[in-house]
Amino acid sequence: MAFEVFDKRLTPLSKAPIVTIQKRGVMSLNRAAHALIGDAETVELLYDRDERIVGIRPVADDVPHGYPVRPQSATKSTGPLLIAGTAFVQYYGIDTTTSRRWTPTLRDGVLCIDMKEPGTPIVGNRARRGDREVDAE
Repeated sequence: MAFEVFDKRLTPLSKAPIVTIQKRGVMSLNRAAHALIGDAETVELLYDRDERIVGIRPVADDVPHGYPVRPQSATKSTGPLLIAGTAFVQYYGIDTTTSRRWTPTLRDGVLCIDMKEPGTPIVGNRARRGDREVDAE
């Protein structure tokens, strides 16, 4: 007989808004977080150095410093949406040694991630093969 360990990460994802900053700086928003900013196609990335808050705000598609919000999969209309934030996290020195997840708040139309909070470390769905861990990105 072979037992399997139940891993709660395999249960359905929460409908609460979630933002993840992955190891390489890519930001992912679940559909609930994306809905909070009006399902924006383009956003600008903001940072409050004093409060250590990352902001994501919708902007028009023609804004030069805007970042496109793209689905993780071009063939599915479900799953997270991605923002290429590598240069942003590097510029502001945001720690990405571990992928982390936060529950954002909405303030004046800006999706806010409080970096003073530790966030939840993420181990991806391809992790735990034997004793080694591999983050999914």
